[in-house]
Amino acid sequence: MRRIDELFTAWPFLGSRRMTAMLKVEGLQVNRRRVQRLMRKMGIAALGPRPNTTRPAPGHKIYPYLLRNLTIDRPNQVWAADITYRAPRPEESGKRMFGMH
Repeated sequence: MRRIDELFTAWPFLGSRRMTAMLKVEGLQVNRRRVQRLMRKMGIAALGPRPNTTRPAPGHKIYPYLLRNLTIDRPNQVWAADITYRAPRPEESGKRMFGMH
């Protein structure tokens, strides 16, 4: 644990895989799972870039949410549509469904 802490202090961006590789180069017999467990026990985690998924792209239009102050109190008052596209698999492209000629 001391050596893991020393390596992490020197290189805080090392995760369990690279930490394991560095320990093996030094001649210590450890596997990645043990290094992961010890890193969790010590409360350390690799520092790295996180995905910026909540930042809007520059110039992207922000559409208003039209249902914000609407009270939905009856059936068929609000509808939704799904435009998900699923590409056909190559093995499905030549087959016909029963009754769909």
